[in-house]
Amino acid sequence: MPDLHALTPSIPWLNGRRALLAVTVLATSIGGCIAMAKVVANLPMGWQLTMLTLFALTFSWIALAFWGAICGFVICALRRDPLSLRRQTLVDPSASLLVSRTALVMPIYAEPPVPTIAGLEATCRSLLQQASKHGASSAETIGNHVEVFILSDTQDTTLAHQEAAHVAALQQRLAGQLAIHYRRRPNNDGRKAGNIAEFCRRWGRRYDYMVVLDADSLMSGATLLHLIHRMQRQPSVGLIQTVPIPVGQRTLFGRFTQLASAIYSPMLAAGQSFWQGDAANYWGHNAIIRTRAFMANAGLPTLSGKPPLGGELLSHDFVEAALLKRGGWQVLLDTSATAAVSHQDTNASASHNSFEAMPSNLLDFAKRDRRWLQGNLQHLRLLTGAGLHPVSRLHFLFGAFAYLSSLVWLVLLLCASIVVGYQAIGPTSHSLLPTTLSLVLLSVTLAMLVAPKLLGLLLTCWQCPHAYGGRLTLIASTLLEILFAALIAPLMMAWHSLFIINVLIGRAIDWQTQHRGERSLSWRETWHHTGWVTICGITWAATMMLFSPSALGWLTPAWLGLIGAAPLVKYSSSATWGSIISRRFGLLLTPSTTQKPALLKAYAALVRGRYPDKRLPVCLPLKAPPPELIGDMPCQSFRHYAQPSTAHAPPAKEPY
Repeated sequence: MPDLHALTPSIPWLNGRRALLAVTVLATSIGGCIAMAKVVANLPMGWQLTMLTLFALTFSWIALAFWGAICGFVICALRRDPLSLRRQTLVDPSASLLVSRTALVMPIYAEPPVPTIAGLEATCRSLLQQASKHGASSAETIGNHVEVFILSDTQDTTLAHQEAAHVAALQQRLAGQLAIHYRRRPNNDGRKAGNIAEFCRRWGRRYDYMVVLDADSLMSGATLLHLIHRMQRQPSVGLIQTVPIPVGQRTLFGRFTQLASAIYSPMLAAGQSFWQGDAANYWGHNAIIRTRAFMANAGLPTLSGKPPLGGELLSHDFVEAALLKRGGWQVLLDTSATAAVSHQDTNASASHNSFEAMPSNLLDFAKRDRRWLQGNLQHLRLLTGAGLHPVSRLHFLFGAFAYLSSLVWLVLLLCASIVVGYQAIGPTSHSLLPTTLSLVLLSVTLAMLVAPKLLGLLLTCWQCPHAYGGRLTLIASTLLEILFAALIAPLMMAWHSLFIINVLIGRAIDWQTQHRGERSLSWRETWHHTGWVTICGITWAATMMLFSPSALGWLTPAWLGLIGAAPLVKYSSSATWGSIISRRFGLLLTPSTTQKPALLKAYAALVRGRYPDKRLPVCLPLKAPPPELIGDMPCQSFRHYAQPSTAHAPPAKEPY
């Protein structure tokens, strides 16, 4: 029988944590605004209010990230669980304790079949291997508790035929061990959210939980069983989100993002979980969901009006988490998989894995951001939604401001440049902006921006430097990543600002399949998307040089990244340069490369060995999905919500 000792997750002093974070962020923001008020005191009142407002928004955002990183640093340094604050321990989960039924669901839309099915097979085999560690009986019964669904929305007939052929071959290979099901919709209604909802209505009642995987997701059997066990022990939990770490990157940009995620994500995720508590967010994949809770509370409405700010909700995952929390269910961020590598336990770090892939170049990364930006701006319309938890409203606000901050930062820089230029040619003899105080405030702001990265470096140097090639290699790699991040930040600011303007003037974007594989960019494509950025950077730098050479110096991080946008984007998309930096100089190493987990080895072997020339497997009959058990998934409303009259008390065991 499962351990029923903790039916509700222990999250002590949650209100106190949130209050402490709010007070520190507010105090830091007020201090920065007081200093900024003195900086702009000599400006006309209109300019004072404008620059002070822009600075307050930007500095508060930086302060929130800074103090969140501090919280995460302390939690990780003490090796504590961010929710319970107890000593974090990693156990080897056993399949013999399963008393529930779980569906691993992978919604796909025009994805390349070979890496997609290979990744799913690697995940399935890891689950079977983990079950077999605790005896033959566990391995034999895992198929009674876990089934797999590939939910295809692919509209291309040829590609769909390839999908079905690969799935049929996988069904044969795992026959008698794990049931593999394939369902293809004739349309793409509702995109990914509609795909999942259709599965829930047809088969959701057959399963207690569902683990949602993306086409590029990889999860180890230990992590899957850990999530299922936690759901069984804590029936008040509706969703548990893991922290997926990017792997498998070979381009220079990919290696930078892979390194940054490996070093910073465990600490930042711990900081988020510390104050979010049981009102965490959902990122759309690598998460486990209580099916009946999802069906009862997460049916998505359609926003009034036309796209881009109306119509179907694009970033559906944030909304689904908010609806689950509104329905009385707990939503948790589980950091155990990312914390595993920080423990001096090779077995734990090798078995507890949650991975994903990332765009291999800056251009594809920005295109994905364009889609996310439109979806996150839609969330601003939900801030006043009926019955939502305050933290859920913060998720909506923070998600939107993650992109809006770029436009705020751009306008603030332009205002500062105009003031400096006017000061150089204007009739006033006194300084409009005090030089010393301005530089002090700028230095403090930059220090707060870089501090989370340095804290992540310090933590990693202390706990697991060997996983990154040693301390010297780790320090050099992190400093190189900080430099690269500083150079691309102005470019991302320019792109995000353009995207926001496009959304505000009504230009919507279709949510298409993203490029998941390695892709080196040509100069033509690079210049097409960065030429205007380079021209703007040159114009800005030349203007500052003409009117205020001194201001040009402290604006160097901004204009240098804009001018160098084209070569940055072009050469960072190169796998050749990535190999030179990683193999020849031994930099940008991560645990996924130095201590390659069995899950990644199995995935690489499947891609190489199972389909060496990418040909279709021998055509086999595709097994039919299981019998349907129709259930309702009502559409939710953000205008009206009737709070339950009694406290939410779900049963210890699901009724299905």
